[in-house]
Amino acid sequence: MSSGSKEAGTRQRIVEAADRLFYRQGYEHTSFSDIADAVQISRGNFYYHFRSKDEILDAVIAARLAATGEMLAGWERAADPAARLRSFIHLLFVNRLSIKAHGCPVGTLCGELAKLDHPARQEANELFTLFRAWLAREFARLGRGREADGLALHLLALSQGVATLAHAFDDEALIRRQVRLIEAWLDEQCRAGAREKQSA
Repeated sequence: MSSGSKEAGTRQRIVEAADRLFYRQGYEHTSFSDIADAVQISRGNFYYHFRSKDEILDAVIAARLAATGEMLAGWERAADPAARLRSFIHLLFVNRLSIKAHGCPVGTLCGELAKLDHPARQEANELFTLFRAWLAREFARLGRGREADGLALHLLALSQGVATLAHAFDDEALIRRQVRLIEAWLDEQCRAGAREKQSA
């Protein structure tokens, strides 16, 4: 392995460890030492890659944006917009154990940075913006063009509410129940979209 690829691998491990720690214990309560210990590297080697925790935060947000973009691109392979929208809804179920334990990774980070009035809060909010734009596009394809952005925001709000309450009540079953209700709501939007297409 070349020194360049080894350095890139170390940097990636730092970002991945920081991402996990920021999610589980919060950005403010995660120290350089916590991250260095998780990666098991010396402080000197650590500082070679990142000089501040804010630099790590920027890298974590960039990595999350890239991973989210790849996930959304993967969902695009589904046959129709309803199936693609269900992929977003099912994310609650797929991640239910982590959500129950720690909340939504996007919502918790954005909320914490907002409380801290951190300069990176706008960059973190781009994660929600990415989901919002993608959801609005799928609702438009479903036939709900005039209401697409409002429906996208509503679905984002529903998912955040479910994550917040499941975490607060430590209740995995709540996620299962709410996913079924959100799917029923999506079925209503599919029928409304079909009617709008027919009347166009």
